[in-house]
This record gives sequence, structure tokens and C-alpha cells, in this order.
Amino acid sequence: MDIEALKAKNPEHWNKAAAIRALTLDAVAAANSGHSGMPIGMADVATVLFGKHLKFDAARPDWHDRDRFILSAGHGSMLIYSLLYLTGDPEITLDQVKNFRQLGAKTAGHPENFLAKGIETTTGPLGQGIAMSVGFAMAEEALRARFTKKLVDHYTYVIAGDGCLMEGVSQEAIALAGRQQLSKLIVFWDNNNITIDGTVDISDRTDQVARFKASGWHVQEIDGHDPEAIDAAITAAKAAGKPSMIACKTHIALGHAAQDTSKGHGALTDADQMAAAKEAYGWTTGPFEVPADIKSQWEAIGSRGAADREEWETRLEAMSASRQAEFARTMAGDAPKKLAGTIRALKKQLVETQPKVASRKSSEMVLEVVNPIMPETIGGSADLTGSNNTKTADLGIFDIENRKGRYVYYGIREHGMAAAMNGMALHGGIRPYGGTFFCFTDYARPAMRLAALQKVPSVFVMTHDSIGLGEDGPTHQPVEHLAICRATPNTLTFRPADTVETAEAWELALTQKSTPSVLVLSRQNLPAVRKENKAKNLVEQGAYVLADAEGKRQAIIMATGSEVSLALEAREKLQAEGIGTRVVSMPCMELFEQQDEAYRKRVLPAGPVRVAVEAGAQMGWDKWLCGERGKYQKAGFVGMKGFGASAPAEELYEHFGITADAIVAQVKALL
Repeated sequence: MDIEALKAKNPEHWNKAAAIRALTLDAVAAANSGHSGMPIGMADVATVLFGKHLKFDAARPDWHDRDRFILSAGHGSMLIYSLLYLTGDPEITLDQVKNFRQLGAKTAGHPENFLAKGIETTTGPLGQGIAMSVGFAMAEEALRARFTKKLVDHYTYVIAGDGCLMEGVSQEAIALAGRQQLSKLIVFWDNNNITIDGTVDISDRTDQVARFKASGWHVQEIDGHDPEAIDAAITAAKAAGKPSMIACKTHIALGHAAQDTSKGHGALTDADQMAAAKEAYGWTTGPFEVPADIKSQWEAIGSRGAADREEWETRLEAMSASRQAEFARTMAGDAPKKLAGTIRALKKQLVETQPKVASRKSSEMVLEVVNPIMPETIGGSADLTGSNNTKTADLGIFDIENRKGRYVYYGIREHGMAAAMNGMALHGGIRPYGGTFFCFTDYARPAMRLAALQKVPSVFVMTHDSIGLGEDGPTHQPVEHLAICRATPNTLTFRPADTVETAEAWELALTQKSTPSVLVLSRQNLPAVRKENKAKNLVEQGAYVLADAEGKRQAIIMATGSEVSLALEAREKLQAEGIGTRVVSMPCMELFEQQDEAYRKRVLPAGPVRVAVEAGAQMGWDKWLCGERGKYQKAGFVGMKGFGASAPAEELYEHFGITADAIVAQVKALL
């Protein structure tokens, strides 16, 4: 690579790109950790994208109609930090760049969306960025159809590396985007042929260009260091009418001694090699110093979008007051005022009718009244629509010919679905929910974790929640999955016992702003357990007394979901023998833990023996069985100790000893 020729061809472009390269070297050296090679290699692409195409206003990085820029190759985080600082983002200052990867800095080792408004997504787990970008592009299409191009008309740009494209979720995302013909999604592939272990060909021989073409994408191949070629490719991609991938042939760690080597992927901190690289770039200032003329050129790029933003604000202000209010409500993620009343009315009806249905059906019953009043919901399923009960009659299908449709057929792509949902939620204006079998949280898990980390309120509808799914057997019967979900920070895991609890759980899930929810729902029918109509949302407390002891309280039975009715049955038998028994329904441990200590002690007072009942693993229950302070408490667990088996649900509950009689025996043994 002839750097002198590149410098001579377009000096102004070269100097702006060199600022990214120099800042990257300085920040990584100061931190003595990080990844230098990708930001250095992709600096030319980023300079052309930001300089000539990206619609954004650095002073208002959260403006709703901005183009979205997603750094899927999140290890190269100094690329985005350099761009934000250079263009004048108020949050990413020079001090932040100097404190790259340090405690308390916004410039974390990988980009974190919650640290600065100019960072759209948390990336780092490879493949997640490109997968979330599909959700961003879907959200743009849906909102443009709802609110018109006057308010919503922007692109989603992604930089992805070889690692992103090797991860399996990338194929799920690429195939979904191609099927949906998401024409405002443009991906730059950093084709540098280097991974940590060596050249790509030691582990992969995929023809990525052919792969994207086969999935329905528009594809171009260019020199990723040629600004004219980059500019022309972006222009062509915008006109393609389908998602576009631009294969950018680049040199990792361009101009450095580690160029085109696996060492170039990581932290380049050798002082002599840094000095030589900067000399090659023609960069003569000291560490973290950007010449004033180059900084002013970048700041002009950052302020250029202010005019677009102001024109957009004028268009918004020209709309009716009600239209403006609805747009503001939707983008703020506020639930409509009708939601609370709608849920209360449904609960009143349910208490009167006492339906005996599976909680997956209960969920559908809730969605039937919620979806018509919440036009921001977009539902879907990973090829299990009829089993997950996630589609209601009013939604219509989101597709190429109907962007107003609100139901997505995701195909057998649990990971891609969950990631796309996160992208929709991050974009704003959409309340995404999507379903699969609870066992297949294993496939969706990386995206579910990122939903929690990124603080987005995606709703994961997980049905067939236990051995109760029956004959499909242990491959499909979740055992450890409740424990995994409950162990994940910033996640609400709901396992409702009947339709009333399901309605309350949905109300809470749809009013979260920074926390995802997992709705864990049964295949088998469940009897109604809420016999009295209460306006208060009891699930909001996490756990509550469903039936209290008659006489002296000697035992407390805690249960969730399908096992709450077993707990009530056991209580009747114990009460008949004079053993005063309280039943506590605990649909959401996380919310119960958030209650004050006085409330928790009222629900679970010391003294009585405690038994927990759940058709899953015991992990997670010990805190409530043994007492919060670790004091000894006579306690037992009725549930699963291994994997399930293939048989009808009733036989399985009997076989594994999850019965009212087993609960009674456990209580008596403890007494």
C-alpha cells in the first residue's frame, strides 16, 4: 500500500482520516490496552461516510430523524470515539478520549449505548451489531409508514468485520434483511483478512460477496482506502432498492509495522513503532493534539446536519397538535393512557368468567385488547406463531408490500429475532415483542443479555415453559432456564399463574423503559387462581399472599406459574388436617426483591416452614427458602433435579413428584 500516493491523491481527506488514526494510537497507548488495527484500517470509510453522507447533528446526537451509525465490530471502539470527539459531540470530549477504557469514562473498552447519546448500540459480542441493525432498519420502515417520510426518512449504516460475519447470528440477520428488502440498511464489510489467530483462511473460506448476494443483497467491492470509490459506492447503495453490502478491501493497522498481521488487531503500544506510523501519516503534533484546521473541518461536518434537523423540526411543528403529541409519546416510549384502564377492565371480566386456559392463551387474550390501543407494538415469532399465540387479528403482516403491518414472521431465527427486537427498541418508537419456546432462550440468550445491558424494554414471550409441554420430551422441556433469566441483571422474569396475573405482567412489561421482560408461559391449561377483582396490580409487588392460613400459620408454600394451583390444592389438604398454610404466588422474584423489607417480611414472616414449588431447577429459590439474611429456615423444594422425559404432562408431573401430595409430604416432614 503506497501511503504517499494516498496522501497526494486527496490531502484534505487524508488528514481528516489521519486524525482518527493518530487519536486511536494515542488512546490505546495511554490505556495500554484496546484494539488499534480496525479504526486505523477503516478510517477512510468512516471519514467519507461522516463527511459526505451521514445525516446527523453533533450538538443533538439523539435527534429522531438522524441516520444511525452502528459499529458492529465494537472492539474498534476508538473509531467511534474519535469520530464523536472530532465532530463536536458534547459528551465525548478530549478528556474522555484520554481516559479511554478507564473507570468512569464514557469511552469504555467497547461502545456502550447508555454512556453517551451518540452511541447507538452496545457492541462487542461480534455479530450483534449487524443483527440489531436489521431491527433499526425495520423500525425506520414501520415508523415511516405510520408517520410519513416528513418525520421518518433515514438510513442505518453498519461497520462489520470478519468476526461479525463468522458469527452465526449474522446469517440470521442477513437472510431476514434480504427477505424484508430493507433498502435503507447499508453495511460496510471491513475486509482485511485478519483475525486474532491469523489470516481468515486458517478457519474460513466463505465467499462473503456471494453469500450476501444469495441472501438478496446488493453488493459492491471497492478499495476501502480510496475516498472516491467509497463515496460512489455509498451513493450506489442508496439507490439499490435493497439492503446493501460494500466489501471494503482494507489493510488492518495501515502504515504501522503491524500492518496486515494478526498483531495489528490488538493494542499497538510500542513507542518507536507509533512514532514511525505517525511519521508515515504526516502527523507531526504531540499526543492527543489535532491541528486546529483539521479539527475545524471535522466540526463543520458535525454541525452540517443542524439545518436538516431544523427543517425536520419545522415539518413536525406544522402537524396537528394531536399528531405531534402522538409522535412525542411514541418516541419517548410512554404507554398510552388507555393501557391501565384496558387492563383493569380485562381483569374484571376475567374474575367474572374464571377461564381455564394455558397462560400462552392468556397472553394472546391480553394482546387482543392491548395491540389495538398501542400502535407502537410490533410482534412476531420464530416460526411458532400458532404455538406462542403472539399474533392478533388486527396486526397485519409486516412485509415488503405492507410496512404498516405489525407482525413479523422471523423464521427459525431465535437469535436474529431477539437481536432485531433490541434494534427496534433502541431505534425508538417501537414496542417489540417476540416469541419462541422457553427452551430456546438458549439460542436467543446473547441478545437477551444485551437487552438487559443496553437497558431496552424488549419483551420476550417464552411459551412451553416446563415439563408441562409433555411429549416433545427433554430437548424441549426447560429446566435451568428460569434460573438463567433470573440471574441476569436488569431483567424481569414473569411466570404468571393465570390470566389475571398474565394481564398484570403484560402491563408491567409494556410500561418499562429500561428493562427487558421475559414472559414465561405454559402450554397446558391452568385454572384461575385470582378469584377477587382488585384494581391494584399485584404482580407489581413480585410476590403476594394469594391464600392465607386459617388458624395458626405453620407453613408457607411459595409457587409460580402452573404450580400455584398445586400449592392451593396442597393448602386445602393441609388445612383439612389443621395445619395452617399460607400460599404465596411469586410471579416475579426481581420485583419482590425491589420491595421494602417490611413488605417482604409481611409476605414471608419468620417462623413457619417454607416450601417452594416450581417445575424447574431449585437455583434462585434459596434466598426465599432460607431467609434473606442466611439464617437457618426449615425449608424444602418440590421441583426438578434433572432433565425431563417424553410423556403426557399429567404423567410427567406425577413421575417427577411435582404434585399436591408431594407438597403436603414435604411440609409434614419439615414440621
